Amino acid sequence: MRRDQAARRPPAARRGDSATRARILDAAERLFARDGFDATPTARVATEASVAKGLLFYYFPRKQDLLLALLAERLPPHPLCDLAGIAVRGDVRGSLVRLADRLNLGGHESTVLRTILFREASTHAEVGGHLRTLHQGLIELTEKALDASSPRRLDRTRRRQAADTFVALLLHDANSRRFGGARPDLGGAAEQIARALIARARPATG
Repeated sequence: MRRDQAARRPPAARRGDSATRARILDAAERLFARDGFDATPTARVATEASVAKGLLFYYFPRKQDLLLALLAERLPPHPLCDLAGIAVRGDVRGSLVRLADRLNLGGHESTVLRTILFREASTHAEVGGHLRTLHQGLIELTEKALDASSPRRLDRTRRRQAADTFVALLLHDANSRRFGGARPDLGGAAEQIARALIARARPATG
């Protein structure tokens, strides 16, 4: 890079100021959740973040880059967590409940991002793809927890159906926490899923 080009960049940008970048993302997150992506101009994001508009464009050349960065960095498409201490052999119900607690989809830190995700999924292809990948990651993780906790070998089709059901309840619970609605009984659902799976599972061999 030529020295004159570097000199024209704002000091914070030349330093690669991560705090400034994070402040811009914080502002975009709040505004996109409140007003929607399309209704939020970049100038408003810059004002909310207390930065010059030129500095915002240094970090995020396109408005779309703000949205993609929020999804990639703050709501990864695969919400995988370590199953150690979660999946316990012979305790399917407890394993599902512990998985729900570890994922904490209704936690405060993810509420705003989920608002953005579901609001923009139908109008922005990248967001819809992110949502589908996120959902698939949840199902795959739940299947792994079921396999690791079941005392018997599970039928693949029934395992997928059980994972689909539990993930749907997790998402419903997250939305209920967000809007203050009646929450599903995750423990009771986990108990029913465990009973149904184990009753139809095949004895382990080898």
